[in-house]
Amino acid sequence: MATTEYDVIVIGAGAVGENVADRAAQGGLRTVIVESELVGGECSYWACMPSKALLRSGALLRAAERVGGVREAVTGKLDVAAVLKRRDYVTSDWKDDGQVEWLNGAGIDLVRGRGVITAPREVTVTAEDGTVTVLTAKHAVGIATGSAALLPDIPGLRESQPWTSRDATSAQHIPSSLIVLGGGVVGVEMATAYAGFGTKVDLIARGALLSANEPFAGELVADSLRELGATLHLDASPTSVERTEDDKLLVRLNDGSTIEAEELLVATGRVPNTADLGLEAFGLEGGEWLHVDDTLRVLGADGEPVDGGWLYGVGDVNHRALLTHQGKYQARAAGDAMAARARGVDVSLEPWTTYVANADHQSVPQVTFTDPEVASVGLTAQAAEKAGYRIRVVDYAISNVSGATIAADNYTGQARMVVDEDRQVVLGVTFVGQDVGELLHSATIAVVGEVPLSRLWHAVPSYPTLSEVWLRLLETYGRPTE
Repeated sequence: MATTEYDVIVIGAGAVGENVADRAAQGGLRTVIVESELVGGECSYWACMPSKALLRSGALLRAAERVGGVREAVTGKLDVAAVLKRRDYVTSDWKDDGQVEWLNGAGIDLVRGRGVITAPREVTVTAEDGTVTVLTAKHAVGIATGSAALLPDIPGLRESQPWTSRDATSAQHIPSSLIVLGGGVVGVEMATAYAGFGTKVDLIARGALLSANEPFAGELVADSLRELGATLHLDASPTSVERTEDDKLLVRLNDGSTIEAEELLVATGRVPNTADLGLEAFGLEGGEWLHVDDTLRVLGADGEPVDGGWLYGVGDVNHRALLTHQGKYQARAAGDAMAARARGVDVSLEPWTTYVANADHQSVPQVTFTDPEVASVGLTAQAAEKAGYRIRVVDYAISNVSGATIAADNYTGQARMVVDEDRQVVLGVTFVGQDVGELLHSATIAVVGEVPLSRLWHAVPSYPTLSEVWLRLLETYGRPTE
C-alpha cells in the first residue's frame, strides 16, 4: 500500500475535476486527480461532445436546404456512417491519451481507480488490479464525480435494459425505431439527432417540451420535431415497459395506448454520483446532492462547512446547474479558493467577488442544440415573477430581422427579453432559431453585467446579422427613462 501526500486531491477527472486541479496547481499547490474511468469524463466521451457531433451534420444539411442556390446543389441524404465516424473522432475513440498528456503538462498527478474518503483529507484509491493507494491532502479534497442517468420507478423499465444518454451518444448501430422518454434537453436533442438519421422516433413527455424554458421554445422545437417525422406524446406517462419476444421495447401509456420500438432511451433526469464515497462519516448522505456555499465548500445540515471546510463539491454533484460550462466556472472558483485559503487569504463570499460562483443563481446560459436551437440565459418570465421582480416581457420575431433573411429562406425564430422594471436591466433572454447559440454570450454579458437599458441602446449591432434582434427588442421596449 502506497501513501502519498499532496496539497489538494480531486476525485473525478472530468472537465470539472480537471479545472479544479488546474486552478489549484496554478495557485502553487501540489495536486493529484483520481479517476475510475476515462480522463475527460462524461462531457468528452458520452455527453456534450459526442451528442453535438451527432447533431451537427443533420443541422448543417437542413440549413443548406433552407438557402436557395445551395438547396438545389444538395442531392444526397445524410451519410449516417460518416456521422458516426466523425463522432468517434471527436471522442478520440474513447481513449484518453490526449487528456492524460494534458494533465502531465499541467503538472497534475493522476491515480487511476475508485476513490473513497476514508478520513479527513484522506482518500483511499483502489485500482482495477486491487492495488491500494492512500492519498492525503494538506488543504482540500474536491468531489467532482458528476452525475448519472436517472431510471424512474416504472414497472419493467430497469429489467428491459433501456438506453441511457451514454448508449445514445456512443451507439455504433442506428436503430430503425426509437422511443425517447423525457422532454428535457437530452430527450429533445437525441430525438432530433435520431430523427435526422431516419429513425422512427416516438417521444413521450409528462408535460410540454423544455418546460424549464419559455413556453414558446418548447412549442417551436415540437413543431420542428414533427416536421422531422417524430411523433410526440405530450402530457403522457408510461405505466409499464417490457421487452418482447422479438427483442423490441413495448411501452404502455396512461391512456391505454402502446408504443413499440427497437430501442428505448430514458432521459428523465440525473442522479448524483456521490454514493460509496465515504461521505456518511462526515454527517452527509451518500447518493444525495451536496449542498455547497458559493466557494463550493460542502455544507452540513447546520449550514456550516463540513469539518472546518476542507471538503468541496463541484459541478453536477451540487445540483446547481448541470452544465459543463457552469461546472467549469465553479471549478475555477473552487480551485482558486483552495489556493487562496492555503496561503491564508480570507476568502470573501460576497457576490461577484473573485472566489465565488455567483452566476449559478440566476445568470446561467444554456444552448439546446435542437433545430431550431434554443439559447437562454438568466430568468424566464415565470421565474422572475416568482422571485418577486416587477417585470416587463418584450417579444420579437427573429424572422423580421434582416440577418434572418440572409441566414435562411423562411427563417423561423423568436426572441424574448425579460426586464426588471425597477432597475431597467435585463434579467433574462431567450432566443429560438437557427444559429442563435452564437447570440447567447452577448445576452449573458447583459444579464451578468446588469447593463442598464439606456447603455444597451449604444451597443450598435452589425447589419445584416442576427444580432440586429437586440436593436429590435430595445425598440419594442422603447427608450428607457433617464
